[in-house]
Amino acid sequence: MDNPLISSLVTITIFTLMLAIGVNLSSAKLLALWRRPAILLRALLAVVVLVPLIVIVLLHLFDLPPGVASGLALLAAAPGAPLTTKRSQMAGGNFPYSVTLQLTLALLAVLIIPFTLGIFYSLFDLEIESVTISQVFHQVARVQFFPVILGLLIQKLSPKITSAIAKPIIMIANSLFLLLIILLIIPSFRLMVQIGAFPLVAIVLMVIFSLAIGHIFGEAEVGKRSALAIACVARNVGLAIYIAYLSNAQEMVKVVPTLISYVILGALIAIPYSQWSKRQLT
Repeated sequence: MDNPLISSLVTITIFTLMLAIGVNLSSAKLLALWRRPAILLRALLAVVVLVPLIVIVLLHLFDLPPGVASGLALLAAAPGAPLTTKRSQMAGGNFPYSVTLQLTLALLAVLIIPFTLGIFYSLFDLEIESVTISQVFHQVARVQFFPVILGLLIQKLSPKITSAIAKPIIMIANSLFLLLIILLIIPSFRLMVQIGAFPLVAIVLMVIFSLAIGHIFGEAEVGKRSALAIACVARNVGLAIYIAYLSNAQEMVKVVPTLISYVILGALIAIPYSQWSKRQLT
């Protein structure tokens, strides 16, 4: 994660994916979920409340090293990953639903993360420092909100430019996403060995229960149910690393193997669910 080329690729990929959302999605569809508050609250309950509760139970059941416990706490506290919508599409998830939920979670993250971490601090001995609302907002706004707003402005100001660049941006975003997976995930398998068997079991259980929570609490429509399941499991790893970095470099080194292991195991375990979910649409 300290490779400057990889860091630049992550930034460019996320920016391009979010710009593609802004260019290709109308503001009406973007706000569709907000017009159904009961459905939105149900989704937030699953992602923001129940997934952290699962992690609290796992931390009580497993005697995990402080670095691993801190990593899982960060993941539980950081919803709204920038790649949530892309992963949801791979599972046949409803696109407008995924986008609205992702951006809602990113917006609420400025309050959710400090509050949720506060709960974990009161229950466990973590090796990370607390973060302020302004620190979280700065990162989320730069990575997610700015490119989406830019895309919406392009739609509003120049429909001709929008129609010309919409499909190419999607193609570029998809290509960058595939390249990122190849360069980031495959070489990181060695980090999984560092954290031990019990932490890996805890991570696997977190992924499985998160998927189950999203599936159960999702709507009857398959596309929205799978979108919520992916939103539950797709935690904001980049933001979690950023928070660990705010503590100090030594603490970040202890936490990063857990975060990378979650990315790998979360992606692998979600593949069968995504394939099954997509088949339900046919």
